Amino acid sequence: MFELVKDIIFRCACVIGHDCYSGALNVGTMFIESSWAGELRHNSSPVVCRFSTLRFYPPVVEVGILNYYPVCLNIAGRSCLIIGGGRVAERKAGGLLDCGAEVCVISPRLSAGLRRLYEQGIIRWRQRGYESDDVRGAFLVMAATDDHEVQDMVVADCGRHNIPLNVADVPDKCNFILPALVRRGSLSIAVSTSGKSPALAKELKERFKAEIGVEFELLNDMMGLLRAEIMGWGLGQKQREALFKEILAAGPAVWIKEHNWPPIQAHLEKVLGTLPDSLMDELRELVERDAPGVQ
Repeated sequence: MFELVKDIIFRCACVIGHDCYSGALNVGTMFIESSWAGELRHNSSPVVCRFSTLRFYPPVVEVGILNYYPVCLNIAGRSCLIIGGGRVAERKAGGLLDCGAEVCVISPRLSAGLRRLYEQGIIRWRQRGYESDDVRGAFLVMAATDDHEVQDMVVADCGRHNIPLNVADVPDKCNFILPALVRRGSLSIAVSTSGKSPALAKELKERFKAEIGVEFELLNDMMGLLRAEIMGWGLGQKQREALFKEILAAGPAVWIKEHNWPPIQAHLEKVLGTLPDSLMDELRELVERDAPGVQ
């Protein structure tokens, strides 16, 4: 087995090209580490490699193509650092504060909006330039400065401490990027072009913004209340999914937009049966919110 593993690794290296450093062999579509240290020979020419463990990894994405993993982060109460004090930094701070983050800004000067937030005690401010130790303890960092030297320092420092970093308008220096976002209460719709075209992302955002009205915010709240109830019924996942699908199939957003409670009530009773009066009262209040003539 030992000789077979050596032979496989060496043949892969010869065919695709070997790169033996730091305990790894890169063979193009496969990344191999092995549990031995020894000498491989081909045509009497030794290739000495040192390895740790044997692992097989899936094919790598084509060079130059970034395949971002979309994720929603809970940053409530987390320390988030912004480097820069201008209008871009102000916009970044607003987004972080909306999600409950604790925001600290590092900049010799602040925009008028950031200064108001500081004077109200909503953000912290270090009135100076950036220093390498500033990133320590940060959950994530946003660099909102066009100073390339400072950007490069932040990239190196965050890389050293494994801290997520976004550099405004420079996707090549980011390890996470921000999508164009439409918010309707707790409903968020994100659009990303993987940094290729912010203009297209903005265009799509505006389309969603026009088409996804406040009725979807209320529908999301309604589904949240119903989900909390149904989760306590002891049903299997497929049964629950079928119920949620049936609730939405009738298009209740239209009724919500019209503040029309009776068809919603009838539909819910048809799909789910009798629901607790307290839940139905809460749902009705939600649907009739801001309706003309409703106190």
